[in-house]
Amino acid sequence: MEQQQKLSLAYWEDHALNTTRRQTLKLMSSAAFAAAGTGLFAGIAHAEGKRIAMVVKNLGNSYFDACAKGATEAATEVGGFEIIYTAPTKATAEEQIAVIDALIAQKVDGIIVSSNDADALIPVGKKAMDRGIKVISFDSAIGDGGRIMHLDASSTPLIGAKQVQMIAKTLGGKGEVAILSAASTMTNQNSWIEAMKEEWKKPEYKDMPLVATVYGDDQDDKSYREMEGLAKAYPNLRGVISPTTIGIRAGAKAIIDGGLIGKVYITGLGLPSEMKDAVLKGACDSFAIWNPVDYGYASTQIMINILNGAEAGPGSTVKMGRMGETTVGENGHAAMGEPFTFDKTNVEEFAKIF
Repeated sequence: MEQQQKLSLAYWEDHALNTTRRQTLKLMSSAAFAAAGTGLFAGIAHAEGKRIAMVVKNLGNSYFDACAKGATEAATEVGGFEIIYTAPTKATAEEQIAVIDALIAQKVDGIIVSSNDADALIPVGKKAMDRGIKVISFDSAIGDGGRIMHLDASSTPLIGAKQVQMIAKTLGGKGEVAILSAASTMTNQNSWIEAMKEEWKKPEYKDMPLVATVYGDDQDDKSYREMEGLAKAYPNLRGVISPTTIGIRAGAKAIIDGGLIGKVYITGLGLPSEMKDAVLKGACDSFAIWNPVDYGYASTQIMINILNGAEAGPGSTVKMGRMGETTVGENGHAAMGEPFTFDKTNVEEFAKIF
């Protein structure tokens, strides 16, 4: 894993952060769609090669900006493909549908989507495919019937197990641990927590009991208060797992502000740019998330292969360039790989990127 992370960082620095004159990256809002009408893509309509649109949830999200860098890397590496990176100004299904409708009108060759609503985007995804446009989703799936396949960043069992393994390594497998989640209604959070509990059943965790699960609703202030509450309610608390980028950064701040460094450690899913100080100060020993540049790269490599005639239905093995290959399950989902780990050895370098 250490060698894989070093290799990935090299790719990020050498490829993902650079665009070339051969590769155009467009960032447009739904408002621009409405204003430009059918002339929206006039600047690239006659470009050589095929066009792939990456439609993410909303503008101004550094996570998706990193995904777009990966998409550009993949297109540049293969050659003959152009990336259109776009999103609605607001993370709503209605605005995202308008974005995709504009892309259909412009007859792009492929669309990669991070969906704002799995069910609401099925009709527009089907419409695109009926017009001969290839559609896949990543990050947040379009429901069945609205895309060819979905690429998960990782599998639920891997995500859950990884977080338990990280806190166990930090604590030496001993001490009370709590979970600081997002909202109790979020299906991905609940699935990850169930996967954590499955990992927790292993005998190596017998001295590391789970004492509580609380919810910060993916709000900084509430997550901060919940972390404070855990520290007060459980004086022997040693570790906290937060499978949400907002929860882990807010929880880490509460640990630092409360003078709990060295007494309580937090881990989970976070962004290097937001967790660097917590790691360097000792509130967090390690944390994980999927590499967004790799995620955009892998998704785009799959789309390129589909456009070149590759199968991507259930049971198919799809290639992801330097990320290897993965198999599409019966549910139409495939997983990119294990979550990526960050600690004192690499967090400063990755914090410069996302």
